[in-house]
Amino acid sequence: MRKSKPKKRHLLPDPKFNNTLVTRFVNDLMVDGKKSVAYTIFYDSLELVQKRVKDTELSALEIWKKALENITPSVEVKSRRVGGATFQVPMEIRPERKVSISIKNMILFARKRSGKSMSDKLAAEIVAAFNEEGGAFKKKEDTHRMAEANRAFAHFRF
Repeated sequence: MRKSKPKKRHLLPDPKFNNTLVTRFVNDLMVDGKKSVAYTIFYDSLELVQKRVKDTELSALEIWKKALENITPSVEVKSRRVGGATFQVPMEIRPERKVSISIKNMILFARKRSGKSMSDKLAAEIVAAFNEEGGAFKKKEDTHRMAEANRAFAHFRF
């Protein structure tokens, strides 16, 4: 590589929970640079999650973190050409990418859900991921299944 790697930007923690992971999630949730709207959506959805999951002693933030953990994949497949054939090679995912994949999947499947508001949809997706169901969890399971099926090509790792 000719150029040096760009410096890592450090995020400021969010105002309510003082957590940088929340800021990262809100930045991905944000549309057209409207961060305050994204924060409102996120905080409202956490309140809805707290109402929906009353039987646990966990806080809404802990439920959200557990839901993210449940949909975080540990392996993925990457295409690799070897002698004219393309193989799906299973690869370990680095920690930062794991987090970003899980955040993006949660937001993507929340947007696809049917519901009135985005905070409603996001709350439903968080509860589903917490209970190990829903679109984002299914996507993680499919990714793991694909990696398991292509384990024979693991020696093509680069």
